[in-house]
Amino acid sequence: MDEPMEAEADSTQPDLAPDDGDQRVKHHPLLRPGSMVMMTITTEDYRTQYWPKLEGAIDQLLSMTPGQYIPISYEQMYSCVYKCVCKQFSEKLYTDLMNHMALHLEKLNEQLKSLMRDEEPKSFIEKFSFILNQYLQALGGIVPIFNYMNRFYVETKLKTDLNEELKKLFQQHVLDQHIEFILSLLEEANSKPFTISPPTMANTVKNIHSVNPDYAKIKPSLFSRFLPTVLPSTSVNDLPFNQYIAETRQMQEEMKMLQEFRGCDFKRKRADDDVPVK
Repeated sequence: MDEPMEAEADSTQPDLAPDDGDQRVKHHPLLRPGSMVMMTITTEDYRTQYWPKLEGAIDQLLSMTPGQYIPISYEQMYSCVYKCVCKQFSEKLYTDLMNHMALHLEKLNEQLKSLMRDEEPKSFIEKFSFILNQYLQALGGIVPIFNYMNRFYVETKLKTDLNEELKKLFQQHVLDQHIEFILSLLEEANSKPFTISPPTMANTVKNIHSVNPDYAKIKPSLFSRFLPTVLPSTSVNDLPFNQYIAETRQMQEEMKMLQEFRGCDFKRKRADDDVPVK
C-alpha cells in the first residue's frame, strides 16, 4: 500500500505534502513522500483501472462457498479504495458498489423464484440457507475492503453504515419478496423434528434475524426457539391471578399421580418430634 492509512479523504483536508512535518509521512516505510499530491485519477482511470479490480474482487467474494478461502490481496484492494476516496471518487465508488450488489441480488431473487416452482420444501430451505449464508460471508470480505470509503463517506456524509446498507439490499431485493413463504416452510419443518437438520434450521433463523430483527414479529414463536431474547421475559405478575392458581393446582394434581409421590407424608415434623422424652 503506497499511502498512509489514516490520511483524511474529505475534500476539506489537503493531501499530505512531503514537508508538512507529519511524522507518519517521514517514517512510513511504504510511503513515497508527496505521491498522493502528484498523483491524479481521471474518470477514465477509474473506469478502466480501479473499478474493474474492485468489481472482480467483489464477484469472487460473492461466489465463494461458505468456509472457502479465496486468495485476494486485501492490501491491493484497500489501496484502490483509498486512492479513489482521496481523489474525490467516493460517491461514484459507493454508487457503483451498491448497483453491482443490487444486480447480483436480483439474480438471486430470480433463482429463488425458480426454486419455489421446482424444488420440494426441504431442498428450497437448504438452498436458501446456503444463499443467505454465502451473502453474509461475502460481506465479511467486502466491507473491510471498502472500510476507508465507509469511514469517510458512508458514515460521515450519508450518516449510515456500509454493512447495514448491504444487508438492507438483501432485505429489499430478496427477503421481502419471499419472507412469508420462507417462514411458513421453517415453521412447518420445525413442527416435524429433523425434517431439516437442526444446525441448518438454527443458522437460517439467526441469519434472517441478523438481516432484519423485525422479521421475528411475523413468527415470534419460531424465532424464540433459536433466539431466547426475541420474546420478553415473563414474571408472575404478568399472569392473570386465577390462571396462576389454576396452573398451580394442576401441577399439584399431576404430582399426586406420580408413583414416587404416592403414600408420602408431605406434612413437616417439628424439629423436636423425634427427640425421646425423658
